[in-house]
Parts: sequence; C-alpha cells; structure tokens
Amino acid sequence: MNLRTLFQEFNPSKFLLFFLLILFSVLLALRLDGIIEWSFWAVFLPVWLWKFITLTGGTLGIYVWVTNPQYRQDGDGNAEFKAMILSLIIHVLLLLFEILLCNNINEQKYSWILAFAPIYIISPLSIMFCIWELRHDRSVEFEMIFAVNILQFIFLSLKLDNIVEWSWVVVFIPIWIVMTLLCLLVVYYVIWSLLFLRSDIVSPAQKQNHVTIVIVSMTLVVPLLVFEILLVNRLDGSSEELFVKIMIPLQIALFTLLTTSFCNKGGNHWWFGIRKDFCEYLLGMIPCLREYGNTSYKFPESFITEAVSEELITHKRTSVQKEAPKQTAPVLRIDVPD
Repeated sequence: MNLRTLFQEFNPSKFLLFFLLILFSVLLALRLDGIIEWSFWAVFLPVWLWKFITLTGGTLGIYVWVTNPQYRQDGDGNAEFKAMILSLIIHVLLLLFEILLCNNINEQKYSWILAFAPIYIISPLSIMFCIWELRHDRSVEFEMIFAVNILQFIFLSLKLDNIVEWSWVVVFIPIWIVMTLLCLLVVYYVIWSLLFLRSDIVSPAQKQNHVTIVIVSMTLVVPLLVFEILLVNRLDGSSEELFVKIMIPLQIALFTLLTTSFCNKGGNHWWFGIRKDFCEYLLGMIPCLREYGNTSYKFPESFITEAVSEELITHKRTSVQKEAPKQTAPVLRIDVPD
C-alpha cells in the first residue's frame, strides 16, 4: 500500500460531499419512517454543513484573489478561479432551493413550483457552465446532474402541486430515460472489458483498469435503478416497505462514489485560497505527516514464512549463547629425557 499515491490521488471535496449525502440519506429515512421525530431543519443538518463549508471556501478564495493581484498572471489559475465562481453560483441557488424545500415540508406556505424556482434557474445555467468547462477541459459531473434532469424537476413540481394526476411511474419518465442510457453504457463497458481480457495485445494493467471501471459502474447504476423502482412502488402505494430499506441501494451507490474519491484526483485549487492540492497543503501545514506520507508498505506472499524462519534462527542463536561453558582439563607437559 503506497501512501504517497493515496495522498496524491485523494479528492477531499468529493469525499466530503458523498459522506454528508450518505449521512443525510440515513437521517431522512429515519425521519420518514417516524423512528426519529426531529424537525426537517435538523434532518437537513448534513446539507447545511456541506453548504457552509462550500460558501466559506468560496469566500476565502475570492478574498485571496482580490488581495493578491500577482496571482492573476497565471492563465490556469484564472480558469480555475472562474470555475470556482460558477460552482459557487450554483451552490448559492441550490442553498436557496433547499431552504424553500425544507420550509415548505414543515409548513406548506407556497406552491412547490415556487420552491423549485431556483432549480429552474440552475438547470439552464448548468448547460452553459458545462459548455464552458468542456471547452477548458474540466470535469462537468456536478453540473451535468442539473443539466440533464430539468424536465424531471418540472414534473416533480407539477405532481406535488396536484396540477397533473399522473402516477409516479409516469412522473419519473425522464429519470427512466437517463437510467436506460446509463444501463446501455454499462453494457458497453462490459463488452469492451471482455474483449480486452481475451486480447493478448492489451497489458495486464489496462485489463485491470477496464475491469475496475466495470465493477464501479455496475455497483453504481444497478443500486440506483433498484432504489428508484422501490421508491416509485412506495409512492404509488404498491408496497409498504420502510424508507430505511428503500434507501439502502442509494447508500450503496453513494458509498461506491465515496470510494472513488481515493483514486480520483482533481478539485479546484482556489477553494479556501490554498492554490495547491489539498493533501500537499496539509503536508506543508503538518510536517510530521510527510514521513508517514512517504512510507510504502508491501507484504509479499512469503512474508509469514520469512518472519517465522527469522524468529527460529534468532531463537537458536540465543539458546547457543545461553549454554553453560564446558569444563576443560589443564594441559600437562611431560618432559622426556633424550
């Protein structure tokens, strides 16, 4: 296990996001089943913590940018700062939506269309942000969620306001289309991986990478599909499953995404104004971790056998040294006359 590689490939922002989402899914399931009687403002505590960290990091990044004009000379730094601003705009609108959502759940004071209004703004903005980030060779995972699901958000608000009387299976048609495309993508990965495994030209490392992609894709898409089927059946009254059980496939998918944060280097260096990789910054702040981060552990198959053999040799040497010395008789010299 190479800890240096772990530090270099770790993505702290994704780890924090998926960990808080897992915690939120657990609290929400317990609240919907009546196991806990907390207010929804308390149930949304992981979400508020996520937004607080994001807004704090964005504010500090803007402060460092304004107070240090010399940083603006870096072309890549300018692109990362703009990407942080775009992401910060989406998070502010998402925070507004979450506040309206939580307030309307506790006491419905306005229509759900009004509560979803920030999402209606986020979705077209996400399309423009995706185009900009693709032109600058940046990942678009977060923005893509809102860009492809704009129709789903409209259907949800219409259903919650009873403007349409569709069943929940019909309401979730946009998400069924997205899941169908994802399932086809998984099948594509599986076929290509089988072809690579049978090929003699592909190196073992490439074969291992393709197998890993297939495993991650299946453990992400299949649980999500199962979760959506269980949720639709519960909302339509076809089943009486507890939300704690319904959330389990979703939590499996989130945990899969959580594990990918350890091998998915990325993230914007302008968050909190650190201007460098988070782990590199952490090692600089805490020098005692450098020695730990430079350590590499490797356990061969014969590790136990070698350890036992070395212990036996050491024990044998110790036993020989502890043996009592032998008694020797003095040498007598007899002079014989010539």
